Amino acid sequence: MKLKILSFIFFISLTCFSQINEQIENLIIIGKDSIPRPYIDLNEVILFQPLTFDDYDSAKKYAVLRNRTYKVYPYAKLAADRLKILNDRLKLIVKNKQKRKYLKRLEKFIYDEFEKDLKKLSRSQGKILIKLVHRQTGQTTHNLIKELRNGFKAVIYQATASFFKLSLKVEYDPKNIYEDYLIEDILLRAFSSKKLIEQPTALEYNLDELYKLWKKKKENQINTKKTSIRYKIIG
Repeated sequence: MKLKILSFIFFISLTCFSQINEQIENLIIIGKDSIPRPYIDLNEVILFQPLTFDDYDSAKKYAVLRNRTYKVYPYAKLAADRLKILNDRLKLIVKNKQKRKYLKRLEKFIYDEFEKDLKKLSRSQGKILIKLVHRQTGQTTHNLIKELRNGFKAVIYQATASFFKLSLKVEYDPKNIYEDYLIEDILLRAFSSKKLIEQPTALEYNLDELYKLWKKKKENQINTKKTSIRYKIIG
C-alpha cells in the first residue's frame, strides 16, 4: 500500500512539474512579473513547387535521376567532411615532405576503403558525384587533386576520367544546366523529408529563384510540346 502511495505521489509530482515547466515556457518573465507569450513556436515548414512533366519520359528521367542522386550524395558529403578534417590537419604539419607523406597515406586509405563501392557506380552516377563534390566543397574534383597532390596527378586522373567519358573539371551549375536544377530540387526535397542528411553546400542557390528562372526558360522555348496530360512525381 505504501509503495502504491509513493508511486502515486511521484506520478503527481512529475505531472505538476511538467505543467509548471509548460506554464513557464509560455510566459515572458520580466523581473518578478510574468506575462503570456503573444506567439506560439511552430516547426518550420518548407513549401515546394509542384513537380509536373509534359510527358511520361520526362517524369521517368526525373525518377531515375532521383535514385542516382540518393545513391551518390552520401559520398559527396563524406568527401566534404574528409576535406575539412584534412585541411585542419595539414595546418598542423609544417614540413612539405611530411605533408606529401600524409596525403599519400590518406589517398591509399580512401582508395582501400571505398574502392569496391565506387567501382559499382555507373558512369551516370559518377558524373553526378563529380558535380556534387563541387556543390559540397566549392571546388571541382580536378582542382582538389591539383591542390592536394600536384598538377601532374590532376592531369593523369583527368585523362583516366576522359576514357570513361567523364570530366573532373565539371562544375555544378543549376542556373544554366537543367539536370543540375533537378538535382538541387531532389536534394532539398530529400533534406526536408529526412531521406538524406543535409550538409550545408559551399555554393548558394535559391530554389524558388531557380524555379522561376527555368519556368521562364521553358516558356520561351519555341518547340515546347503542349499537351493536356501532365505527369506528377509522388513521394
